Amino acid sequence: MSEAPLMLGVSGLRGIVGKSLTPEVAARFGAAVGTWIQTFGPKARGIEAKKKRSRPVVAVGRDGRYGGNVIVNSAIAGLAASGCDVIACDVAMTPTMAVFVDATGASAGLMVTASHNPQEWNGIKVLLPNSGVKARVPSACAPGKVVAEQIIALFRGSEPVYTGAWDRIGQIEVVTEPELAHALHATLLMDHLTARKLPTIIRKASFGVAIDCVGGSGAIVSPDFLDHLGCEVDVSGDYSDGVFTHTPEPTRENLAAFCKKVKKQKASVGFAQDPDADRLAIVDERGEYIGEEYTLVLAAEALLSETARQRGSETGKKKARVLVTNLSTSRMIDDVAARHGARVIRTAVGEANVVEAMKREAAAGRDVVVGGEGNGGVIWPRVTYVRDSLSAMGLVLGLMARRGQKLSEIVAGMPSYAIEKRKVELARKEDARPAVEKIAAFYGNPTGTVGPHRIDLQDGVRVDFSQGPLAGKAWLHVRASNTEPIMRLIAEAPTVAEARGVLDEAARVIGG
Repeated sequence: MSEAPLMLGVSGLRGIVGKSLTPEVAARFGAAVGTWIQTFGPKARGIEAKKKRSRPVVAVGRDGRYGGNVIVNSAIAGLAASGCDVIACDVAMTPTMAVFVDATGASAGLMVTASHNPQEWNGIKVLLPNSGVKARVPSACAPGKVVAEQIIALFRGSEPVYTGAWDRIGQIEVVTEPELAHALHATLLMDHLTARKLPTIIRKASFGVAIDCVGGSGAIVSPDFLDHLGCEVDVSGDYSDGVFTHTPEPTRENLAAFCKKVKKQKASVGFAQDPDADRLAIVDERGEYIGEEYTLVLAAEALLSETARQRGSETGKKKARVLVTNLSTSRMIDDVAARHGARVIRTAVGEANVVEAMKREAAAGRDVVVGGEGNGGVIWPRVTYVRDSLSAMGLVLGLMARRGQKLSEIVAGMPSYAIEKRKVELARKEDARPAVEKIAAFYGNPTGTVGPHRIDLQDGVRVDFSQGPLAGKAWLHVRASNTEPIMRLIAEAPTVAEARGVLDEAARVIGG
C-alpha cells in the first residue's frame, strides 16, 4: 500500500495532508469542480442574497479537523479562479452543508472532510442539487458515478481548469454568522419531528443523553439540539483545537472509554458521531456498544411503526414503501421492512449510490421512507439526501419515547445477527479484482441467474447463501473500499462463530 494514497471516487477526494493532499491538489480539485459546474451544472437557483449573481455560487464548509483551514482556503481559491462565487461557512456538519445548499439555492456545496479517516487525512466532498429543483426542497447530495468521473477527469486532465481571466474570477463571501447554517438544519429537522409529535413525548421522557462529538463539527449544533428536546446532555469531545479526542471512527474499540462514561453517568443513551457528523454509533443505557449497524435499523423502525403517518396520494391510494441501503448493510433492515410490509432495495456501497436509488424510487411514485448505510448513516429524505446523525438521534429518541422502553429492551426485540469485518491492504483499488473473481466463481455463477448461491456483482461481489445450514441466514461481501486503500471482507450470520467461519472460508478461497 502506498504510504500516501490519493483516493478519488464517488466519495470525492481523500489524501494525507502534506503528502498526497497538498494546497496545490486542493486548489486544482476545487477548480475542477468549478469548471464542471460552469460546463455541466446548474446555475444559481434563486440564491437568497441581497444582490443578484451572474456566476454560479458554491457554499463551502469544513469538519474542523486541524489543518483543514489550509485545504479549505486552497479549494476556495480554485473555485473562485474557475469563475464561481463562494460562500465560506467555516466549520459545519456535512448534512448541514447539504441543507444550506438546498435552503439558499446555491449551485453546489463543497465540504472539506475526511469523514471517519484518522487525523492525518483530509478530503473534499462535493454536494450537488438536482437541476431545476427549487430552493428549500431537499435535493443536494454527493454526485453519482458519471458526474464524479467527469470531475475526476477534469482534475487529472492536462489542460488548465482555471479561467485565466482576471475579470471572471469569483467573489468570496465569508458568512459572519455561521451558526445560521446550523439553525437552518436544526429547525428543518425539528419541523419534521414536530409533524410526528415527537418533540413533545421526548421532552416528557426527560432522557439523559451522553454525546461524543470527537472534537469534530457535530459539537457545534448537536448538544443544543438535544437540549432543545429536553434532554439532560453530557458532552464529550467539544470542538476545540481540531485535534480528535480519540481515533475518530465510531467503532467499539475507539469508544471503550465513552461506553464506560455512559454507564457511569447513568445516561439513557449514548450517541457517538464521526468528525463531520454524518455517521452515528449508539451505546445503550448499560454502557453496551450497540454499534453503527443498529442506527439505520432503529431509524427505520421509528418511521415504519408510526401510527399516524400520512400515506398515499390525494386519491387515498397507498404507495409502496421502500427502504434503500447498500450491499454491506445488515440483513436486520430486511427483517424490519418485512415486519411492516415494506421492501428493501440494495445498491453498491457509497452514499451517492444509495441516494441515486432513493430519488429514482421516489420519481417512480414510491414512498421512500428512509435510506442509509450500516456504517451509522441515516438519510431521511424529508430533511436531506445526505447521511445525517442529527436526524438519526431525533428518530431514535422518538422511538424510545413512544415505546416507553429502555434502549436495550428495544434492541432485544430486534432481529439479531453477528457481523464480522476484515481489511486487506491494497496498493491499488484494482488489485481487489482477482479476489472478487475467485469468490464469485467459488460460490456461484457470476451472472447471478443460476448457481448454488445468489451472487450480486454491483460492487465487488456479494454472496447470499441459499443452500446449506446458512441458507437465508448469512451473506458475504468482498469489495475494494472507495475511501481507503483496502479491500473489505464483511460477513453476517446468526452467530459470531458462523460469521468468522464464512470469512475464514473466503480467505482460503482468495488465497487459493
